[in-house]
Amino acid sequence: MKTQNTIVSLLAGVAVGAAIGVLLAPDKGENTRKKIAEGSKNAKDKVKEGFNDFLDTISDKYASLKEEGEELLHRGKQQGEEILNRGKQEGEDLLNRSKEKVEDKMKKA
Repeated sequence: MKTQNTIVSLLAGVAVGAAIGVLLAPDKGENTRKKIAEGSKNAKDKVKEGFNDFLDTISDKYASLKEEGEELLHRGKQQGEEILNRGKQEGEDLLNRSKEKVEDKMKKA
């Protein structure tokens, strides 16, 4: 984010410097206006390009984070299912052992 701000500030500074330089140069008004218009268009194009690059970077980071989030969610679901299955199996085993103990006690009684 700081890099993008620096780039935009630098481009704005270049545009302002170029405009001041053109205004202070000894030339006809018509030529000066053309130079200012061209400089403004170039500066606008550079800022627009920088902004588009910034948006592309943000979009790429968003897609990457979304993909990582989906992967984490999938792994979490898998681990949850594994834990649930293990707990279910352990519960069934405990129930079966308890039934066997009860049956043994009943036979002895």
